[in-house]
Amino acid sequence: MAALRRTLHVATLAAGARRALAGSLAGSCPADRRLRDKLHPDTRAGSVPTFDWFFGYEEAQGFLLPLLKESRAACPLRVLDVGCGTSSLCTGLYTRCPHPVDVLGVDLSPVAVAHMKSLLEGGQDRKPLCPGHPASQLRFVQADAQNLESVASSGSFQLVLDKGTWDAVARGGWPGAYQLLSECLRVLSPQGTLIQFSDEDPDVRVPCLEQGFPGCTVMVQELGPFGGITYFAYLVQGSH
Repeated sequence: MAALRRTLHVATLAAGARRALAGSLAGSCPADRRLRDKLHPDTRAGSVPTFDWFFGYEEAQGFLLPLLKESRAACPLRVLDVGCGTSSLCTGLYTRCPHPVDVLGVDLSPVAVAHMKSLLEGGQDRKPLCPGHPASQLRFVQADAQNLESVASSGSFQLVLDKGTWDAVARGGWPGAYQLLSECLRVLSPQGTLIQFSDEDPDVRVPCLEQGFPGCTVMVQELGPFGGITYFAYLVQGSH
């Protein structure tokens, strides 16, 4: 990943320029578990298999696959998706990534976790998901992304994904957001990378990340536009 990070361009915006957050997760998705439960699809046959804030695996794969190809120190590569919800990110990595990956999706919502387990295992007129590589694995666990002690030891993942989870948690206050960031960086291996996907502009997000964890390295890649909206991938590596 180090080689790729050196080649990523950093998006620059005029100071104070911030796009309105209409349609943004930051302005519409609550962090409360009970409210999030209502947003997730149920497990009835014929219900929508996955639901994505921002974008799904289809849009993210062009960015993620080169990263996974570059990072072959661990085989399979261990990937953690915090606040996975019912996103297609985990299932897409598992079923379509040609490289071996060991993916763990965690979410506070038992509804989301039950739905994704059902999707993985099959049933209700659905076939079980098949891995894109014979060595790939996928699990889903109910857990609080701000306290991952029960599911993830320090330095145990090479890649941590956060698609909109920081945005949702930050609505409840900065202490929770920074606790989330701290946990994500704790579980990273020494050369691992946290990737936050968001529609929040770099001139706002980057200072928040650097202030919350002094010494961390933050780089930015522009993604999209998808559906007319430009997104950003924030690549964060902690100081070890």
